[in-house]
Amino acid sequence: MATQNSFQPVESPWAHHETSIRVRDFSLWYGTFQALHSVSTDIRQGIVTGLIGPSGCGKTTLLRSFNRINERYGNVTTKGEISILTKNILDEDVSVATLRKSVGMVFQRPNPLPISIYENIVFGIRSHMPGRQLSKSDLDGHVESALREVALWNETKDNLKRKATELTLEQQQKLCIARLLPIKPRIILMDEPCSALDASGIERIEELISSLKERFTIVIVTHNMAQARRASDECIFMLMGEIIEHATTTDMFFNPRQEKTAMYIEGRYG
Repeated sequence: MATQNSFQPVESPWAHHETSIRVRDFSLWYGTFQALHSVSTDIRQGIVTGLIGPSGCGKTTLLRSFNRINERYGNVTTKGEISILTKNILDEDVSVATLRKSVGMVFQRPNPLPISIYENIVFGIRSHMPGRQLSKSDLDGHVESALREVALWNETKDNLKRKATELTLEQQQKLCIARLLPIKPRIILMDEPCSALDASGIERIEELISSLKERFTIVIVTHNMAQARRASDECIFMLMGEIIEHATTTDMFFNPRQEKTAMYIEGRYG
């Protein structure tokens, strides 16, 4: 039987093409309301997959099912299977805390803690590695590495004691991504990560997403069709809690197979 710490990918010389998230006949209810209907799809490792569709179509619910954050709302029931890195995350032996080490989340609005830039990243390390003692030099190294990876080091290295909430929204969102990296997740979920940013901030966050995708499976919910075209490699179009089409982004936008997809892409509804 798999243990609760089994969120490890199968080693393969074709790792870029492995399935990272496998969904089979997955349904979800909030109370008596069914938000997802028998969803099945495979999300590949090492690419950016966009979830698109009109408001209320179920894309955010599906995204949040990948780290079981929906359960915080209470009165949520599910049926079916979601396997992440070969393990069904709905099994009773799954530790949600362990799951969320492998599946990080970036929210619509940046949510840094009202503490220093440095302590934001250290907090993430300590909260996911309880009982592990790290030296100051180890923590310094993790902080620098994480901030460099999100292109925030040069802007903050001389003032790491600055309160994180004083940063620009773009910098705050980068910090929230940086906070995940020392935990070494394999998957990063992003729920409208650019919705609070201006055009230049959007461009830089998209550049960051592109730079991270080779090492992480990234799933992003977006209402912005231009962003979906620019930032994703594959798209999943959802409507009324169902997946209508899953294709490469190029095919989705220029050669959709389903009429409903074409109608949405062309702005005829939604």
